[in-house]
Amino acid sequence: MWQRLGNLVIKYRLALLVLLFISTGLMGYFASKVKLSYEFAKAIPEDNQKYKDYLAFKDKFGDDGNVLVIGIKTDSLFDLNIFKAYADFQHQLKQIKNVQDVLGVTSAIELVKDSVTEKLDPVKIFPDDINTQHQLDIDKSIFFGLPFYNSLLHSGDSSYLTAVRINRDSLNSPVRSKIVADIIAVSDSFQNKTGIEVHLSGLPLIRTVMAERIQKEMKIFLLGSLLLSALILLLFFRSLSTMLLSLSVVIFGVIWSLGILYLCGFKITLLTALVPSLIVVIGIPNCIYFINKYHTSYLQCGDKKQSLVDMVSKMGVVTLFCNITAAIGFAVFALTKSAVLREFGMVAGISIMAIFFISFILLPSVLSYLREPNAIQTKYLNNKWITTFLLEIEEWVFSHKKTVYAVTLAVLVFSFIGIYKLKSVGYIVDDLPKTDKIYTDLKFFEQNFKGVMPLEIVIDTKRRNGLSGMRALTVFSRMDSLSQYIAAQKEMNRPLSITEGLKFANQAFHDGDSNNYVVPTDAFDAAFVGEYLKSKSDSNSKSNLTKMLTSFMDSSRETARMSVNMMDVGTERLPLILDSIQQRSNELFDTAHYKVTLTGTSITFLEGSSFIIKGLKQSICWAFLLIALCMLYLFRSFRILLCSLIPNLIPLIITAGIMGWAGVALKPSTVLVFSVALGIAIDITIRFLVNYRQELPHYNNDVKETVGATIKNTGLSIIYTALVLIAGFIIFCFSSFGGTFALGWLTSVTLLVATMTNLVLLPVLLLAAAPTKK
Repeated sequence: MWQRLGNLVIKYRLALLVLLFISTGLMGYFASKVKLSYEFAKAIPEDNQKYKDYLAFKDKFGDDGNVLVIGIKTDSLFDLNIFKAYADFQHQLKQIKNVQDVLGVTSAIELVKDSVTEKLDPVKIFPDDINTQHQLDIDKSIFFGLPFYNSLLHSGDSSYLTAVRINRDSLNSPVRSKIVADIIAVSDSFQNKTGIEVHLSGLPLIRTVMAERIQKEMKIFLLGSLLLSALILLLFFRSLSTMLLSLSVVIFGVIWSLGILYLCGFKITLLTALVPSLIVVIGIPNCIYFINKYHTSYLQCGDKKQSLVDMVSKMGVVTLFCNITAAIGFAVFALTKSAVLREFGMVAGISIMAIFFISFILLPSVLSYLREPNAIQTKYLNNKWITTFLLEIEEWVFSHKKTVYAVTLAVLVFSFIGIYKLKSVGYIVDDLPKTDKIYTDLKFFEQNFKGVMPLEIVIDTKRRNGLSGMRALTVFSRMDSLSQYIAAQKEMNRPLSITEGLKFANQAFHDGDSNNYVVPTDAFDAAFVGEYLKSKSDSNSKSNLTKMLTSFMDSSRETARMSVNMMDVGTERLPLILDSIQQRSNELFDTAHYKVTLTGTSITFLEGSSFIIKGLKQSICWAFLLIALCMLYLFRSFRILLCSLIPNLIPLIITAGIMGWAGVALKPSTVLVFSVALGIAIDITIRFLVNYRQELPHYNNDVKETVGATIKNTGLSIIYTALVLIAGFIIFCFSSFGGTFALGWLTSVTLLVATMTNLVLLPVLLLAAAPTKK
């Protein structure tokens, strides 16, 4: 069959090339339409209850991830010139298109009791026309005398925060980059003008910068992979035409991968951005094995056409199954419920199969038009260094079997101890270097304002107008108790809720006495505040305050929210904090009459990380099962199946052990290593075993002689391929994302170990499992 296919490819080479170029041009058109994702890909299934809670929250109260925060730390803010510059800075922020609100020191208000109208009038603390240091000092004392702003706009007397609320629709579009860039530009201008360092954080900034870096790194890694592959191919084959042909295969594959991404309706995310580079890394070995077989066959028969037919017939089935198993290693992600993994798995799996058909058509067709390979191009087949190395391996296989077993056992024991040390924990920004400004700025807010990661607590009274009348006083009092409990946690800031607004108003009602910054318990006081909340005004300050306070209740006054900013505590610590809050909530609110729900981006991140890790673990199991079935179909032998899986399971165990010893946590970005390495490393096993089965009849089924011949025949291409794969993944070590960096060096280590286990342990196992001669 494969020989017939080889003849057909050579016979219809022109038509196949034309068809391939036309289809690739079409895929290139689709690839040009691929867009960058400006939102975190959904890691949680849509039917997950916590995801439903989050959607319900957003439906009632809006997005919790559309606030960008700007912080400064200085003792001179209230020097007149600095303060004016700060006021101008906040004014410029308000002028940026798609910025909805700016809440900062200069826009802070106080509530003034009007004895005539018996209302509380919101008045700006710092007038726009302030011109004297004396007046500024008076206003400063008023500002610091209002507990409402403590930890909200200032921390102590030297750290200050400005909250910038951005239109949430614009955050899910390319406009987002322009908005964030404008905010950064205005902040830099203030910093240059005053010499005060400005810190920026919040999900809009983190998401935008990470998305832009993904796009930038995608281009760099793709170019780096191509250049490095080109260099290695040129060194191997000493032929510019062979190098360009191999690069054409992977470039076609990259175009197809991006076209497939578009046709699947997906966008470029942190994971799907890796696919083009992975296609380069996987496509180059296809070229090496095909061309290596072509050169070997040509040296044996001297006939170019026959050599091309032999290349297709002998390596076609091998490469097909290698690509199938690699595709399985990635495609199993599509079986998970995580959208981010499902997208990556589908695109990677389909793209890997596409690269097989591209190489199957393009390589023999183009090679048939080129000249016969010369002595310089085939010189690599007699590389003395690799030949010497393979002879050493052969010596170990036949003469040191016990040593091979002992070393393997010792390494496994070492690895299992490391696995015991392995931890599973993830942070929202832990893929960034500790020196990155996004990371250091986030730490600034954690040190001074206890963080900026949003957590939302929703209190449902289970009846309409449950937050009105006398019953509301009980609810507000319990909310305040919960608020005090949360504020006492070292990782969490004081929650912002309707109760804080009531306390703010109650203080004003009692002539600004800060001792009365408490939830009103008197019916008259409560009614007074209630009337204030219902008041309407054309004043911008009043409408903003009213909007801020009423945004913490839904329109039916049935549900109230408490918004908490917290540290990026990680997936290990966060569940403990949430459990303690839920327990305290249940103590305060009778579950028969109230429902307290914890939601927000922090919750979805935790749930998403859990789903991804579980999904990846399940994927590895599925990959092993499906790959085992493929191996069983290919070799029709349980003995060979067992021999093939062990050398690929051991590298994964060793990698997990190394992670434990090196302190690399198990998280979504690092668990990916195992499936990627398994899908690629199994290729080495298949190529070795297929050659072993093909050579066995030529040596009268003598296992020992066949194993020795297989080491010599396939060792060269296996080593070359391993070098290309390792070099391709090493490129990822230059990533600014910790997960991508880990993917680079951990996968390289896994592939290096897999190469050794397949060249040393696999032959030893084949010899041990060989039938006893009678």
